[in-house]
Amino acid sequence: MAHAKPYRIESVTEIHRLMQLPKPHHPLITIVDLKGLKSDPDINTVIFDLYVISMKRGCNNLFYGQQKYDFDEGLMAFMSPGQILRGEENGVPSDLEGWMLFIHPDFLWNTSLAKKIKKYEYFGYATNEALFLSDKEESVINGIIKNISNEYHSNIDNFSQDIIIANLETLLNYAERFYQRQFITRKITSHKLLAQLEDVLSAYFSNEELLSKGLPSVQYMAKKLNLSSKYLSSMLKQLTGQTTQQLIHEKLIEKAKEKLSTTELSVSEIAYQLGFEHPQSFNKLFKSKTNQSPLDFRQSFN
Repeated sequence: MAHAKPYRIESVTEIHRLMQLPKPHHPLITIVDLKGLKSDPDINTVIFDLYVISMKRGCNNLFYGQQKYDFDEGLMAFMSPGQILRGEENGVPSDLEGWMLFIHPDFLWNTSLAKKIKKYEYFGYATNEALFLSDKEESVINGIIKNISNEYHSNIDNFSQDIIIANLETLLNYAERFYQRQFITRKITSHKLLAQLEDVLSAYFSNEELLSKGLPSVQYMAKKLNLSSKYLSSMLKQLTGQTTQQLIHEKLIEKAKEKLSTTELSVSEIAYQLGFEHPQSFNKLFKSKTNQSPLDFRQSFN
């Protein structure tokens, strides 16, 4: 029977113990080969207090929102410390191949990646928002992983950490590039999500009961679309040049213009109807987006 609570893994040594592997060559970083991997059947939900980067093959039945993925090549996923990983219901698939790179945060201490790693937003994506690689891209990533593996299996010296960090940074930059490619090559899926976003926003701004709760948050929109808020914003930025928050504001201004031009409601009444607690906040946002106050817009329209 699986643990009711997630099992917490705090160290590289503990990973090796649970996976029945020999002791790690380095206490703060390791690469685990997934082929033939043994795992504890009683543990299928874990929290890693480490950074985890994985490359997997043999991951069928993976869904993106409600849509099944159609990509046959390698699959990459990124986790930051504290995230939950849920495994397969029936244990590790027999045909699973690939690797998992585990990095303890202490390994990054006092290096160029210590703060910079937070800029890579894909560490905050959900596991069903993974990176799908072409054969060529997979070869590039596997080459970097081989360099890291060779380095930490060698005798540790004063250069080891710097060389591994440099390779890690190269890997993360390539992942950033490949994610941007994914947003572009999956435009059909992305544009469907854009249409769904428009529908969710339209429904929200047409429902006075919802608007009484205030403006829709980025988290609300992401939940409605079965995405993480970071992935949604990254995708929208690539497609439209705007973040989720900016698109929410754009829809808000569109609705405000409609009310200002077709009703006799006061600016304050419109502000309240659009979910603002204070009319001054509405006025400020409207002017920042249109270079006109709501009253000036109404007068120019009339």
